[in-house]
Amino acid sequence: MAGPLLRSLWSNTTRRSFSSQSSPSKFGYSLSSLRSFSAATASSAVAGAPSSSLDPNRLRNVAVIAHVDHGKTTLMDRLLRQCGADIPHERAMDSINLERERGITISSKVTSIFWKENELNMVDTPGHADFGGEVERVVGMVEGAILVVDAGEGPLAQTKFVLAKALKYGLRPILLLNKVDRPSVTEERCDEVESLVFDLFANLGATEEQLDFPVLYASAKEGWASSTYTKDPPVDAKNMADLLDAVVRHVQPPKANLDEPFLMLVSMMEKDFYLGRILTGRVTSGVVRVGDRVNGLRKTDSGSEKIEEAKVVKLMKKKGTTIVSIDAAGAGDIICMAGLAAPSIGHTVASAEVTTALPTVELDPPTISMTFGVNDSPLAGRDGTHLTGGRIGDRLMAEAETNLAINVIPGLSESYEVQGRGELQLGILIENMRREGFELSVSPPKVMYKTDKGQRLEPIEEVTIEINEEHVGLVMEALSHRRAEVIDMGPVPGNDGRTRLSLTCPSRGLVGYRCVFSSDTRGTGFMHRAFLTYEKYRGPLGNVRKGVLVSMGFGTITAHSLMSLEARGILFVSPGLDSYDGMIIGEHSRDTDLDVNPVRAKELTNIRSAGKDENVKLSPPRLMTLEEAIGYVASDELIEVQSSSPIDSKSS
Repeated sequence: MAGPLLRSLWSNTTRRSFSSQSSPSKFGYSLSSLRSFSAATASSAVAGAPSSSLDPNRLRNVAVIAHVDHGKTTLMDRLLRQCGADIPHERAMDSINLERERGITISSKVTSIFWKENELNMVDTPGHADFGGEVERVVGMVEGAILVVDAGEGPLAQTKFVLAKALKYGLRPILLLNKVDRPSVTEERCDEVESLVFDLFANLGATEEQLDFPVLYASAKEGWASSTYTKDPPVDAKNMADLLDAVVRHVQPPKANLDEPFLMLVSMMEKDFYLGRILTGRVTSGVVRVGDRVNGLRKTDSGSEKIEEAKVVKLMKKKGTTIVSIDAAGAGDIICMAGLAAPSIGHTVASAEVTTALPTVELDPPTISMTFGVNDSPLAGRDGTHLTGGRIGDRLMAEAETNLAINVIPGLSESYEVQGRGELQLGILIENMRREGFELSVSPPKVMYKTDKGQRLEPIEEVTIEINEEHVGLVMEALSHRRAEVIDMGPVPGNDGRTRLSLTCPSRGLVGYRCVFSSDTRGTGFMHRAFLTYEKYRGPLGNVRKGVLVSMGFGTITAHSLMSLEARGILFVSPGLDSYDGMIIGEHSRDTDLDVNPVRAKELTNIRSAGKDENVKLSPPRLMTLEEAIGYVASDELIEVQSSSPIDSKSS
C-alpha cells in the first residue's frame, strides 16, 4: 500500500511530492545460483527425456501469446505437467516476486518440454500492453505461436497487438479457445469468437497460409484440450495431448544449417553472482560447445563492431522448471550461455571468424516518460540505503540493459528521464527499486509527442470496456473529459445487463483513470487497453481531478487536527505520521488547493473540566497503490518513494 501525498518546499519554489511505499518485503531476483547443476541434474530434470541431439528437425519453437488474464501461464503449467515436469506450485513460470503477488506475467520466459521424441521450446509472454516489448523481442525466436483467446470474452485489444507481431514475423498461430468449461460458453459462442478472430487475422493482413489456422478448445484450469468442441471430454482424453500433437504437426521445425559458423542473437539477459552475465537466445546457425572461442558483435551505423572476445564457460538449457547444463547446442535451439561480460540484448554472439552482426529486433517506441531524481524532502534518508544520484543512475542503466522497452536519458542535477510503455511498467520498476532499498523522487508521467509536417501528434490507445448498464453514463462522462471517442457499443454476448464499449483515447487521458474507473463501476467493470497509433493532438483534457489539502506545518500529525479537517475532503494520512511544509495530506472537496495545519495539538489549560474530553473518531484514510499515485499527481507534483511503508513504520 502507498502512503500520503506530499508537497514540499524547495529552493523557495513550491513543488509537490507524493510519498509512495508498498509492502516492505525484500525484493529477490528469480534466477537461482547455477554452480551446483551437473549431468545428474540434466538426466532427472524431465522424466523420460530423450538423449540430446543436435538435429533441428526434432525441435519446435513456440510462443504462447494472448490478452491479459486469458490463461497463458495456467496453460503453461498444464503443458509442463503433461510432459512430466515437476511443478512445485501453480503459476510455476511466474518466478518473480511481483508476478506472484499481482497475478500477472511481467517478463518473457523460456522452457523446454519433450513430447513424442520432439523437443518443444515454449516461450511464455506477458499479456499486458505495458510489457509489449517482452513480446516483440521473443517472437523472432520461434516458428509458431499458440494464440490463447478467452471463449467468453473473445479477442480484445492486446490480442490484436500480440497477433500483429506474430503475423509480422510470418508465424502461423494455432488458435486455442480457452475457458470453454464456463456455463455461458456455448458452441455457437465459440463459432462466433472464431469468426471474430478470422476477421482480425484478415484485417491485420494475414496470408492465406496464416488464415488457415487450426482451432482447438480447452480448459487450462481443468487441464485438457480437444480438437473438437466439448465441455466434458472422456476421462482418458482429459489432458493436453491434442494441443501438443497440433504443435508438432502444424509448427515447422527451424530451418537451420549446422555446418555454417555459429551465430546467436541475444534476446534475454540475466545476471548470476557466480556465472556473471547469462545470455539467452536462439542459435541461428552452426554449433557451439563449451570452451569455444566466440566474439560479441553489435550493429553500428557503419556496419558491425566487435565488443568482446571470450570463451564459452557454460551452456545451459531450461527444461521444465529447472536449468541444466549441456555440452553443445545446434542451430534452431534456444539456449543460455555464460562467459561473456559485454554483450546484451540485441547483440550477436558468433564464432571467431564471423564479423557481421545479425539484425537487431525493432521495438515500438515508448509513449510516456518520467523523471527519476534524488529524494531531497525533509523525510529523506530515514529508511533507504541507496540515496545518491549515482546509485540511482547505475540501477536505471542496468535496467535499460535488460529491458529494451525502457530508455534512460541522463538529465540535470542527478536526474534521469525514464521512457516506457505505460505507468504500470514504470511502476513495477519503481517498486523493485523501493524493495532494493532505493529512495528517490519521481515526476508524474508525461506523454511523448511527435511532430510530423508541423503537426503535433500524440499516442492514441485502443480501449475495451465491459461494464453494467447502470454505469454506462458515468463512464462515458468521465471519458469524454479525457478526449475519448467511442467506436462501438453493444451488449456482451451471454451476459444480460452488461455493455461493451470500444473507444480510442489519448494515452495522457488514461493516466490515472483505472482507479477512477474501478470506483465508478464499484469494482464490477473490466478495462483493457493497448497502443494503437499516433494521431493529431485532440486538445486539452477536461477537469479530471480536484484540488488537494497541503500541509503547512512540520511535526507529527495529530488526531485533534485531522478531526476538523475531515469536512474539507478525503484524507490520505492517519495520526502519528510525520508531516512537513508542502506535504499533500488529502484531496480537497473543491477544485482549488487549500493550505491546512495537520500538526496542531489541543491546547492544555489548568482549569479542570466538569465533562470528559471529546472522543475523536476518524474515518479510515484513503491509501493508494503506487500505480494509483503515479496517475494521481499533477504536473507540478512529485512522488516521494521510500523503502518502508507508513502502515508498518512511524515515519512516512
